[in-house]
Amino acid sequence: MGGAIVRGLLKGSFIENSDITVADPSQQAVGQFAVSGVTVTTDNKLAAEAADIVNVVVKPWLVEPVLKEIKASLDYKKQVLVVVAAGVSSAQIKEWLHQEGEDMIPFFLVIPNIAIALLSSMTFIVPANASPEHTRLISEMYGSMGEVLVVDEKHLAAGTTLASCGIAYAMRYVRAAAEGGVEIGFKADDAKNIVLQTVKGAVELLQATGNHPEAEIDRVTTPGGVTIRGLNEMEHAGFTSAVIRGLKAGLSC
Repeated sequence: MGGAIVRGLLKGSFIENSDITVADPSQQAVGQFAVSGVTVTTDNKLAAEAADIVNVVVKPWLVEPVLKEIKASLDYKKQVLVVVAAGVSSAQIKEWLHQEGEDMIPFFLVIPNIAIALLSSMTFIVPANASPEHTRLISEMYGSMGEVLVVDEKHLAAGTTLASCGIAYAMRYVRAAAEGGVEIGFKADDAKNIVLQTVKGAVELLQATGNHPEAEIDRVTTPGGVTIRGLNEMEHAGFTSAVIRGLKAGLSC
């Protein structure tokens, strides 16, 4: 996810490449970005010291050690912190970053999805200890790489499964439909491209009209026709129920 966010920033217009610093203990991981004009380093503390917005994008079990590593390098009065990691609470971050006599650094919990690399993420932002000005700044940053929704912390897990895990669920539908396309006679690549364009068209249609999906479904389901037969067969197999059950199971993803 860290790499996807960097690629989104490089593709977007929020910040100049030269103002981006990418840090990772692996030289190989950061080296791929050096040719883009960003600053790269294997020293997290050095990267944190130089930043206005510090984005910590790591696996959940690495958040605590990374925050404790850079804690002394952070300026709680001048910087803004963003933590991108599922399942990490604001209470934990406050505990890990607490300093006697210091107000807590303004920080956010943020969950994008991997389409952020193409400026097409659905990103959820939780202002955990931040002013409206800070919230506008972080919303502008992530909004330059897709759509954003500012939510409270209790909705972050639901947002994660609906959009971050959800992008994988959408891809699984694409895979299933493409495999079905092969079974009914198309070559694999042709079937995949047909499904991708069809899904793209459905999304753009719903975005353009603002209609509920069922309203658009009604427009293409002729009484006694093949579309309604196909839809009903999917429902007999538990299509809607399976999607809802998958989303609920993904609350812990």
